Amino acid sequence: MATSNLGCVVVAVDSREESMKALRWALDNLRLGPAAAGAAAADPGFLIILHVQHPLSIATSLNPGSIPSGGPSDVEAHQQRTTDAIFKRALDMCADRNVTVRTEVMIGDPKVMICKATVTLYADLLVIGRHSIRPIS
Repeated sequence: MATSNLGCVVVAVDSREESMKALRWALDNLRLGPAAAGAAAADPGFLIILHVQHPLSIATSLNPGSIPSGGPSDVEAHQQRTTDAIFKRALDMCADRNVTVRTEVMIGDPKVMICKATVTLYADLLVIGRHSIRPIS
């Protein structure tokens, strides 16, 4: 199922395996090309790897056992290390794929921020992994 003429594809990633499977699917099945009518034929499409961090107040209550207890700066440093590790893994997957890749970090509720990113980044397609059997909320 190769799809062409996708100028901007956003793949939302987190530390879960399902999001990396979604990225792998996008790399295996999508062809990026000129975004839309009027785009130069030589304009390559691109992939945006998006990670949404929870705000500090939420991050500290999600899993207190894995977050340093030294204060806000330690929590921010932990979030940055986590984000760096996620992006490293995702970029390693993209390395041999001849695709232009950008990374974006947003802070907020992932459901809201992922939707907002697709609009503000003018995405032609959003790819997300599935975490559970629950319906979309």
